Amino acid sequence: MDIATLIGMLGGFGIIVGAIATGGDVMIFLNVPSLLIVIGGSTFVVLMQVTMKDFIGSFGIALKAFFYQTSDSLQVIEEAVLLADIARKNGLLALESQEISNAFLHKGIGLCVDGHDPILVKKMLTQEIDQTIQRHKVGIVLFKNMAIVAPAMGMIGTLIGLVQMLANMSDPASIGPAMAVALLTTLYGSIIANVFASPIAIKLERSSQMEEINRKLITETISGIQEGMNPRVLEQLLATYLPASKRPSEDNEE
Repeated sequence: MDIATLIGMLGGFGIIVGAIATGGDVMIFLNVPSLLIVIGGSTFVVLMQVTMKDFIGSFGIALKAFFYQTSDSLQVIEEAVLLADIARKNGLLALESQEISNAFLHKGIGLCVDGHDPILVKKMLTQEIDQTIQRHKVGIVLFKNMAIVAPAMGMIGTLIGLVQMLANMSDPASIGPAMAVALLTTLYGSIIANVFASPIAIKLERSSQMEEINRKLITETISGIQEGMNPRVLEQLLATYLPASKRPSEDNEE
């Protein structure tokens, strides 16, 4: 589980609820029609932008923001260099009995062991990377759109409330409560956009970028193993996928 996402979301909602609770009656911030306009309206508007399959699947992708952790690139490189060393000394078939922690690396090694042409293997792995990125983009775009739509629906709800308030100006005592209810939809829209939808979209985008880097790194690993590349040279090549601060130093390599 990615604890940062959980702590961030609970902390964000917690501070808002705490501020409301310390200000008096919490129930004045609960209005069912306003919730229906913002949550229901945002849901249906976003649904118009995608297919039903993509809409439902996007919430499964969103769970990656909480429960998915990308493999550490340094660990992937270490495992890749070890496998390259074994393949160079004992042949590709020796990799069949090796335990491989990364599922994508395991698939690539399986294609090598099966004797597929290196060009075909690289094409298959690259295509899977592209398809995975495309699936992730669907979820990312959906939550970005929700972050745009929710405040807009909140403003629509506020305008509806203001029209209803102005239509009933004969009772001055009702103006204050009516204005408060009208503003609640704007509040709900802002909370959904800034505490839920936008952070989830950004987190998914970052996770997708990290996974793409790891998978491209693994694709280079498979190509290097099939070419019989020296494990040390392969390690230096894979290190180019890492930030300069995380690359093995020359002293450590020696």
